[in-house]
Amino acid sequence: MPARLKVDENLPDEIAELLRGRGHDAVTVADQGWEGLADVELWRRIQAEDRWLVTADKEFADLRRYPPGTHAGLILLRLAKESRRDYSRIAEIALGQIELDEAPGAIIVVNERGVRVRRAP
Repeated sequence: MPARLKVDENLPDEIAELLRGRGHDAVTVADQGWEGLADVELWRRIQAEDRWLVTADKEFADLRRYPPGTHAGLILLRLAKESRRDYSRIAEIALGQIELDEAPGAIIVVNERGVRVRRAP
């Protein structure tokens, strides 16, 4: 089943294209003119749409502020050396390993070493 996702402005548009290519409903923050919003307002809007957030902003992975199960879901892409190509590469790796419809409300952290999923208790 396709997931509904919002790709943050700190990631390349190719991530949304990759997600759409896999059948997901993916839009970018820029598609809606939401660039520059404070994190708390961006989060509120994304959750009002019942969408996962795909981001490189590690602030969103704070389990105390955004505990698994209290939101639609979060995918955090973490790279030591940031590049458009590498973000697309690790996003593709994550999509090959995770079925988003089987992890609602999860926090998924993806880096060069692998994929870590934190689900609701």
